[in-house]
Amino acid sequence: MSQIAIIGAGAWGTALSIVVGRSGRHHVSLWAFEKEVRDSIERTRANSLFLPQSKIPDSVRVTGNLQDALAGAEIVVSAMPSQHCRRLFKEMAASLRPEMLLVSATKGLEQATLLRMTEVISEAVIEHGTACPVGAISGPTFAAEVARGDPTAITIASPDERLRDSVQREFTDPAFRVYTNDDVVGVELGGALKNIIAIAAGVCDGLGLGHNSVAALITRGLAEITRLATACGGRAETMSGLAGLGDLVLTCTGGLSRNRSVGVELGRGRQLPDIVASMHGMVAEGIFTTDAAVHLAHTHGVEMPITGQMHAILNQGKSARDAIRDLMGRTSKSEIG
Repeated sequence: MSQIAIIGAGAWGTALSIVVGRSGRHHVSLWAFEKEVRDSIERTRANSLFLPQSKIPDSVRVTGNLQDALAGAEIVVSAMPSQHCRRLFKEMAASLRPEMLLVSATKGLEQATLLRMTEVISEAVIEHGTACPVGAISGPTFAAEVARGDPTAITIASPDERLRDSVQREFTDPAFRVYTNDDVVGVELGGALKNIIAIAAGVCDGLGLGHNSVAALITRGLAEITRLATACGGRAETMSGLAGLGDLVLTCTGGLSRNRSVGVELGRGRQLPDIVASMHGMVAEGIFTTDAAVHLAHTHGVEMPITGQMHAILNQGKSARDAIRDLMGRTSKSEIG
């Protein structure tokens, strides 16, 4: 049986532990920062804080020690919030071996550097003198539905063929289909940037706007995500796939989307600090990604009007209604190009 370590026991990390644990083909170590989460899993086999309705298989072992979690692991899945990625991988670096396969499941950008998570991981590990293959998984996935066993499809992206094939083989089961892709730039940026558009979709809902508005927003949001992804070296066709259009539609329309929920509350006039405080430790990555995306777009000379307006709402106190008005009032142009 193979050994898989999952670092981060939020909803998504817990759901992934259920996926790989339920097959009976793996020993799974789940690292949880919160003692409450560890105690809950050991006592009830459920993560009462982040995914309370889902039973965690007995094959999943929870631990609060990083070295313990990594011992013997062949695949290491990073499922922590983006702002903790570099620090945790620096702590883990001494316990990593060159043959380990590192997989990011975090959809975000590092604010200070504008780097994607696989880039952050590679930098942190190489600083310690270890080089491991790195990839990213992404796609339309709500953790609760994945854990429940609803049919789900994702993609694993990496330039390393062995990593792609191994993750596809080890993670695939009758309810979890894994595709492969070598466009790690496109897959990661699609997963990160869609959260910004989801906040905008929530703003539309919070303002009481209808389906026309959200459909237009998703379509034009995909256009600006694609512009930035291709400027950074990703492929346009990736943006039409699971990590692009698929994840965008889910996050913009699904009631389980934390980013969309933040937008709904902003549209209703609530202040961002109050919204974040009410999330009880849950993270909406789009809040952090928006600032990084604005700077990344500026670096590459890419126009991203929706992202710019969400940045103004989140960081400059602009009203949601004024942001939508300014988007609609932009100079008319061709849809293509």
